[in-house]
Amino acid sequence: MSKILIRGAKVLGGEPQDVLIDGEVIEAVGTGLSAEGAEVVEAGGKVLLPGLVDLHTHLREPGREDSETVLTGTRAAASGGYTAVFAMANTFPVADTAGVVEQVYRLGREHGYCDVQPIGAVTVGLEGRKLAELGAMHESAAGVTVFSDDGKCVDDAVIMRRALEYVKAFGGVVAQHAQEPRLTEGAQMNEGVVSAELGLGGWPAVAEESIIARDVLLAEHVGSRVHICHLSTAGSVEIVRWAKSRGIDVTAEVTPHHLLLTDELVRTYNPVYKVNPPLRTERDVHALREALADGTIDIVATDHAPHPHEDKDCEWAAAAMGMVGLETALSVVQETMVDTGLLDWAGVADRMSAKPAQIGQATGHGRPVSAGEPANLTLVDTEYRGQVDPAGFASRSRNTPYQGRELPGRVTHTWLRGKATLVDGKLT
Repeated sequence: MSKILIRGAKVLGGEPQDVLIDGEVIEAVGTGLSAEGAEVVEAGGKVLLPGLVDLHTHLREPGREDSETVLTGTRAAASGGYTAVFAMANTFPVADTAGVVEQVYRLGREHGYCDVQPIGAVTVGLEGRKLAELGAMHESAAGVTVFSDDGKCVDDAVIMRRALEYVKAFGGVVAQHAQEPRLTEGAQMNEGVVSAELGLGGWPAVAEESIIARDVLLAEHVGSRVHICHLSTAGSVEIVRWAKSRGIDVTAEVTPHHLLLTDELVRTYNPVYKVNPPLRTERDVHALREALADGTIDIVATDHAPHPHEDKDCEWAAAAMGMVGLETALSVVQETMVDTGLLDWAGVADRMSAKPAQIGQATGHGRPVSAGEPANLTLVDTEYRGQVDPAGFASRSRNTPYQGRELPGRVTHTWLRGKATLVDGKLT
């Protein structure tokens, strides 16, 4: 592999430096670097970050290739600056056996746009009644360390306790979709003023908060690790903050859309805003931003949830829940966290690369931009502003809530172990 010289990049938003890549690793970082015969990328003051890592992606394959495949999903990931994604288990068949997780793992390796780490189901068929083959999935070629029934809550406390006990043996983590099902029967949106005015079934904050409270206590009792998926309420923030103050081994994620959008958008009845958990209030959005800034919320995860056109272009009640997010996540984080002064670019690298890699044990990812480290990198034009046009997405699906919205920032280059997957905004 030839050498690549990235010239004049603001590493983590700092002063411009040069970064020399040799093969799969970073050879040097400094000023005035040169290398004979190297391919030169003029960064021109763009921000250079470690490749992003998404702990919560739905790639849909196997079973729902009409909405996404491992190939199209990883192309979308590369377009958004990601070099590794964790693929959720709610496929058809469910990723609850070593065979299915190995299939997803192999597809990721074959396509090469980013690393794909499968997440294993906690329970057989996501049915919440019997533990899946957690040990076999961990010992498989995929080496699964994160387990989740995402899309459904592990609502049985005994099953959740057993899962936490099981993964403790090999340092795994259970990622919980916190939704008490009895409290959300028929729910269509956040329970509050807007749901009352629209006459839509309300989704109360306590349905999320009660599960989080239970699970952090279970994790403390067992001495195991629990991760909270797509945390969305101010109350949930306070529970996680309390748990961390007690030394409980809990981590939490927030999605880009919960950092920006509110339930006021549901007044349009546009199903593109229908998501699980639902868009919450302005107060919740403020609390989530502050919690991400102060570290109570550890990471940003996209919950990239692609759906075919017919599953969203219908009446609200019949529409599927979910939004695509891989290709817009960094722009939304810049809008909500960087441009507001809540995070600097080093903080973004921590929340979108280093910490998700640590939680998921993604070897070689989330590493510092320094000599000797794997060349997993993304280059961002932070001065760019433009309207989101889903027609240009690499994802197979177009269900974005940002269509026509102006957002800052544009990923121009992505490198996976020194190999360019995105150059000048175009996939290689």
